[in-house]
Amino acid sequence: MDVWCDALGSWLETTIGELSVSASTTKPTTSSASYGGDGEWLQTRPGEKCCIRVPAVDTGGAYSVVEIVSTPGDSTPMHIHSNEDEYFIILEGTALIALGDKTFDAAAGATIFLPRNIPHAWGNASNSSLRFLGICTPGGVEDALRVIARGGVSDLVAFSAKFGVEIVGPLLIQPEGHSPQ
Repeated sequence: MDVWCDALGSWLETTIGELSVSASTTKPTTSSASYGGDGEWLQTRPGEKCCIRVPAVDTGGAYSVVEIVSTPGDSTPMHIHSNEDEYFIILEGTALIALGDKTFDAAAGATIFLPRNIPHAWGNASNSSLRFLGICTPGGVEDALRVIARGGVSDLVAFSAKFGVEIVGPLLIQPEGHSPQ
């Protein structure tokens, strides 16, 4: 786990820019697990749950890290972030990614950069679960996930706009029997 955390910290520093990332060199004397953030799994839509691993408040707003688990057929609509860049690290499964006018698969081990102001979406077109880390820089948009999970959103388009996210197209993966609108 320490090697993975060190590697992620190094990747964040070189990919995202100079961040204040510190890691403890003290090793625990007993088995333990550390889950950043509140560690609570949030159900954000029927096919998606997420856990805020590193909230922006813990990084001075520099970045946030969210773990997402997606069931087969789940996807986001095409959307644009105006405030943050996103980085995905695919941990398990395969993500279907739409970025601008390109669509591609990203299998476990892949890292994807989704720059702000470029339309994008992701989905799980496979028959197995998809698990990945979503890293946003700067952080803050993860606060929307808490509100969505509490059921406090009646108008997703208007709500998203409050966080600098514009929905610009249909779901990447359409439920069976539905066509894009």
